[in-house]
Amino acid sequence: MIRILTDSASDILPAEAQQLGVTVIPLNVTLEDGTVLRDGMDLTPGEYYAHLSSCRKLPTTSQPSPELFRQFYLEADAAGDEVLGIFISHELSGTFQCANLAADLVNVDNVRFVDSDNVCLGEALLVRLALHLRDAGKTLPEIAAALENAKEHLHLIAAIDDLKYLRKGGRLPAAVAVAGGMLGIKPLITIKEGKVALMGKARGLPGAYVTLFKKMEELGGVNPAFASIAGYTVSPREVQPLQTFLRENTDAPAPLLRQIGCVIGTHAGPGAFGIAFFDKELVLD
Repeated sequence: MIRILTDSASDILPAEAQQLGVTVIPLNVTLEDGTVLRDGMDLTPGEYYAHLSSCRKLPTTSQPSPELFRQFYLEADAAGDEVLGIFISHELSGTFQCANLAADLVNVDNVRFVDSDNVCLGEALLVRLALHLRDAGKTLPEIAAALENAKEHLHLIAAIDDLKYLRKGGRLPAAVAVAGGMLGIKPLITIKEGKVALMGKARGLPGAYVTLFKKMEELGGVNPAFASIAGYTVSPREVQPLQTFLRENTDAPAPLLRQIGCVIGTHAGPGAFGIAFFDKELVLD
């Protein structure tokens, strides 16, 4: 059996993880009073965003303990199972390195890793693809190779209400944040080479939607053969225009709808929304 392992930056909450048959290792969020929360477990995203909007100091996020990975590897090894780990981009978190270190410490050879070079909704799509390939009978090396190919056709586009969260969290250079933070301007970001990058700017919320739709087409359009995911922070209403656009202008199925979790929401900030999809050039054997 192949066990699929990921981290909570994928925003796969416990109930969905159980349904899918995937194990999620939680990252940590430390509040300004020193309280440490396990992402996706100790506070709902809705509760967290209510707290985040009133914070004077931005909460900090941190990678999991290697011990959590070590225990998982040992359990899998004892059961004779293989492990495929799919993690947040190593450019954005030390989680990938931590997972590798834990495997080295326990000295097991049943583990394979894929750096998603992505985060959040994009990371979740790779996890779902891995589960599909596993259930189709693919071997561990075959799944890992397919994911390495698929991530070259994976796109995440998000509209950000306020870039100060990304700037304060060190995920976006201050100069870029200032350029995207002019009055009335809604920045669009993406993940490029594993890092957060400014993709474009639009005036006001209606302009942000229109620009996002154009960027989706420029990136090759949504591949109808694979799932896409629309994500919101505060309210599902944030992605209703996305759902409408896909329904009326593409042959793609309705996107999955997910709330962006605490770790990613700390850096994206309340009011952020986006979509992850595979472009039409992706073909799997």
